[in-house]
Amino acid sequence: MATLFPNDIAEDICRRQKRAETDRATLDSTCDEIARRCLPGYSGSFLGASQNRTKYDKKTEDMVDATAALALPRFAAAMESMLTPRSQRWHRLVPNDKSLMRNRLVRMWFEDVADILFQYRYAPKANYASQQHEVYMGLGAFGTGAMFVDALRDRQDRGVRYRAIHLGEIYFLENHQGIIDTAFRKFPLTARQAVQQFDGLPKEITDAAGKADTSEAEHWFIHAVTPRGEARGYDPERVDAKGMTYAADYVSVTGKQMVRLKGQTDESGYHKFPYPISRYVIAPGEVYGRSPAMLALPSIMTLNEQKKTVLKHGHRAIAPPLFAPDDGVIDGLSLRPDAINYGGVDSSGRMMVHTLPVGNLALAKEMMEAERAVINDAFLISLFQILVDTPQMTATEVLERAREKGALLSPTMGRQQSEALGPMIERELDVLSAQGLLPEMPQILLEAQREVGFQVIYESPLSKSERAGEASGLMRLVDWTRESVALTGDPSPLDWIDWDMAMPDLADIGGVRSKWLRDADSVAKIREGRAQQAQQQQMLEAAPAMAGAMKAMGPQARA
Repeated sequence: MATLFPNDIAEDICRRQKRAETDRATLDSTCDEIARRCLPGYSGSFLGASQNRTKYDKKTEDMVDATAALALPRFAAAMESMLTPRSQRWHRLVPNDKSLMRNRLVRMWFEDVADILFQYRYAPKANYASQQHEVYMGLGAFGTGAMFVDALRDRQDRGVRYRAIHLGEIYFLENHQGIIDTAFRKFPLTARQAVQQFDGLPKEITDAAGKADTSEAEHWFIHAVTPRGEARGYDPERVDAKGMTYAADYVSVTGKQMVRLKGQTDESGYHKFPYPISRYVIAPGEVYGRSPAMLALPSIMTLNEQKKTVLKHGHRAIAPPLFAPDDGVIDGLSLRPDAINYGGVDSSGRMMVHTLPVGNLALAKEMMEAERAVINDAFLISLFQILVDTPQMTATEVLERAREKGALLSPTMGRQQSEALGPMIERELDVLSAQGLLPEMPQILLEAQREVGFQVIYESPLSKSERAGEASGLMRLVDWTRESVALTGDPSPLDWIDWDMAMPDLADIGGVRSKWLRDADSVAKIREGRAQQAQQQQMLEAAPAMAGAMKAMGPQARA
């Protein structure tokens, strides 16, 4: 395959990005419609460079009812609490080779790596927690959330930096296995900002940056992350950018020209994909996700129209239109407090003025509540209110409800773990490793490094509720066995339980840290010491009887 030159690469990136943007036009229109009713601050952000985007406008004209807008942040908070709670460790790392898990040094090394991950992930400059919340907001509203994970570019500090990427800015493609491996992020910069960030800019932009009336004019750029193929000189044995799995390019749409970050002298790239993408649910033949807001959009729009109607009728109920005879003596009704309207009744006391019926407001409110229930169900609000609405449950009922909630959420959460959190952790490890921030590997891992990978064990509340069934099954078996032993006096049923195999697994299910557990050698030494103590105790207890027996046997026994 022929080698591509910079101009060819820039034109190819602009062409592919434009095609991806055109293919997504229908989705962008739907997302903008959702934004106007659920996330008004994002309204107009899917219109692209060809439209005038109004900044700082209130953007709430289409949002009559705020049910969906209030449900969305609750959905994001629920996702965070069940998947990535910032108040606890929600995952750990273990080697793929289970035999290595028996080595205490290996277990402790993986725990140290996980500790470092959490340390840098939740560092103040990392900005992870707030950006992850934004990703969950985008997931609930638009069905797709994107995060950019990069090295912290700070002269005084190292680590990882996170940035939530709005769906209106990013376009991505899947490979033949359905894995996202290509991303085009299109973003605007003023001419002044572009000069601060890039070298090699087109003359049009550098000239604009030097003039007061054009320095704040926006220009569009594309950050393209694509698999590095033969045309880009990929060689996995190399240690420079040519050996990286993904090529990273910045392109100025103005002039379709490659540009470089300040201080960058050569090609750039990534070993791991830097844009972890989360999708809520995917329809057949589609690449982008579909969201709870899309599912509930008919109810959201219906509720908006219902509220408009109720507001009108409510206004009429409070200040109703009046019926009055056209030949009466009433001359201008006064609706002021304590006003007296002469001629309002006839000589028989019958009302001459009547109010216009305004309809059944109670039925209208009931219909609105039905739509609100559908919206809350779509955003999982009803599911998370189970425990709140029934505080009188017993502890057993609470555990059962928690397991039910975990079972209902498992498919949704599982996609987030496999598509977004797993790739994010791989990227984090790549960044920290490149900065030399990971601890030195034990010798056993160094010897098996090429053959041994790692896997992520999630320990979020959801994952714990799913795995709790394994431990509870053993505990129920122990309870039944204990009752059998108590009834029959026969301890042989306990022989079926292999505690040496069960205890490490129970510790693993419970998330007990390896440094809190003894290794197999230490346990063997403790048991050996206990056996020796028991043997000595038996000898001490038997000593008086033996002495008495020897004394009874007389001199012949002593001889």
